[in-house]
Amino acid sequence: MTPDQLQRLRPNSIPPIRPVPERAATADLARVYDRTKRGFGVPWMGVVAMAFAHYPEFYQRLWSSIEPVVATNAFGDACRELRDCVEAQAGVFAPPAISARLAAIGYDTTEVTQITTCNEVFSAGNMPYLLLASLARALLEGHEWTGRGHGSTLPRPADDMTHPVLMEPHHADPETAALYDDIRETLGLPFVNTDYRAFARWPSYFNLAWHDLKPVIQSTAYEPAVSLIHSRSVALAVALPNVTSLSSEDLIEAAARDADPAEVLAVVQLFQWLLPGLAFNVAYFRAQLIRSTL
Repeated sequence: MTPDQLQRLRPNSIPPIRPVPERAATADLARVYDRTKRGFGVPWMGVVAMAFAHYPEFYQRLWSSIEPVVATNAFGDACRELRDCVEAQAGVFAPPAISARLAAIGYDTTEVTQITTCNEVFSAGNMPYLLLASLARALLEGHEWTGRGHGSTLPRPADDMTHPVLMEPHHADPETAALYDDIRETLGLPFVNTDYRAFARWPSYFNLAWHDLKPVIQSTAYEPAVSLIHSRSVALAVALPNVTSLSSEDLIEAAARDADPAEVLAVVQLFQWLLPGLAFNVAYFRAQLIRSTL
């Protein structure tokens, strides 16, 4: 398939999302979660994967087929290429430097470094989740995973991952709760992604960062930029080596053992739509942090 065969699709309505949180995952699912995090080299289960895991046969089939791929140079190259695309698109908007504004309200260099380190977790970690969602959507919509070869296996990184501290909605003071409401309304989503809950660990920082980004999201130039990220993610995902020969029919049959395949597809389509925007937004926040004030 070609990227234009999987057009960017904003859902007409938001399907029910029932993510299985890490603390609720037991037995086989807990092991799959651990393998997902280790394979992707990330310290957290993205909401996308936890929502997919509500359909265990579907997620087990999907993950078992992509797991042999994630340790290859082909997957690492795809993640790097996708991140380069994301950061190039965010850079077009010239995100304003934020460090001087943070210093003016009391942030020191150590604290800004901590925020930048937290951002790096998501700047890198969102790429495999976006590839996963793009591949799942393509297969569930009847397209085939056409990538060939195997790729050289790379050594896994050391297990030094720390789960980011999250400001959950029930932790939030009224100002942060209002910010979460604004994020949900602006993005048209019923939940606040993990990335934003991690950045809200520093509420005064995140308030500044979000209010720089919001007008960009509302601009006419935002959707074309995010659409380019979408297209690149699709092209890279289906070009990954299909080591286990997973077919569209295989994955649809697995989904059907959990629920109506149309229900599973609606959830996959939602996340495959929102993740390019999330990746862009995180890249915008990163550019704010690393830019020097002139």
